[in-house]
Amino acid sequence: MDFEAVKTSPAYVFDQDAILENLKPLENLREATGCKIIYSIKALPLLAVLELLKGRVDGFSVSSLFEARLARDVLGEQGGSVHLTTPGLRSEEFSEISQLCSHISFNSLSQQQRLHDSVQLDYSAGLRVNPKLSFVDDDRYNPCRQHSKLGVDLALLKPVLPQGIEGVHFHTVFSREDFVPLLATVEKLLPLLKQNPLKWLNLGGGYLYNQIQQQQELISLILELQKQFGLEVYLEPGKALVGNAGYLLTTVLDRFVSDGKTILVLDTSVNHHPEVFEYQSKPILYPSESGKESVILVGSSCLAGDVFGEYSFAILPDVGTKLVFANVGAYSIIKANRFNGYNFPDVYQHHKGCIELIRRYLYQEYRHQLGG
Repeated sequence: MDFEAVKTSPAYVFDQDAILENLKPLENLREATGCKIIYSIKALPLLAVLELLKGRVDGFSVSSLFEARLARDVLGEQGGSVHLTTPGLRSEEFSEISQLCSHISFNSLSQQQRLHDSVQLDYSAGLRVNPKLSFVDDDRYNPCRQHSKLGVDLALLKPVLPQGIEGVHFHTVFSREDFVPLLATVEKLLPLLKQNPLKWLNLGGGYLYNQIQQQQELISLILELQKQFGLEVYLEPGKALVGNAGYLLTTVLDRFVSDGKTILVLDTSVNHHPEVFEYQSKPILYPSESGKESVILVGSSCLAGDVFGEYSFAILPDVGTKLVFANVGAYSIIKANRFNGYNFPDVYQHHKGCIELIRRYLYQEYRHQLGG
């Protein structure tokens, strides 16, 4: 991609063409099985992305009242599924949520008992289950960790589900590049499915479909679930659609040496790419750089740990040089913050060779956020 058309810095650039390319393996799965694809908007709730996907997916997955409102705003008269699950269902919001959402998967039995009969039934009720199978090493991101808050322990659901439950939802992984956990989880759920007639099963998200070459095992699984139990099967991609479709363009503000290492201060921050700090990971540069000149790229906030990592270049970047981080499409813009009063990056979209500015944030919005 040619970033010369990006005239401001820092800036997010979201590639619509890449998103549509990422959608293809999911479209193939839908064509082969008749399953439903719902985009998990928590990954990137940018309106331009939701409008792009409207009509191309079967609906959206949401986690809150605001996300549910946004999903319905975008879907409009066209309709489509809106699936919600969250530990944080509020009783004062539930009436509206039940009207906005076509499917609600309760996160706990107490949540279901407290809220399910509190409104006239306008949705299909389900339960999020915790199969107690861990596939994530880092417990901060492990839905099946000890004392998990996410989902009903499968052992509590034997032999019969609560009255009125029509579906089951689970989500046990993130950024997975094979379907081994999915197959193992469904295998553990089989006794529950055999004992309880259900209308639907949501297989959750966390799988990078565009990076999994062999789809046949998932196709066979979905077809078997449909044949054996008559289920409507949902897939819930988020990062799989947008992760590699986002970039963060930044400019070198300063260059100096600290304890023998060259430091490049950028006009962005890990606060604009928070998963760098959360995961303590090193984001990749686009295009990839290598050489003998070693530098440490740091953000411009006063946070000591505002560090992107150590990189090498053939030519040492000078003040004013533009650099681009790749794979910034998921969980960046929605988690970004204005720490130190630094503004959010501008937002651009790329489509069919054209890059255009679609959002610029102003001081008045910062002031309003703080009660002004």
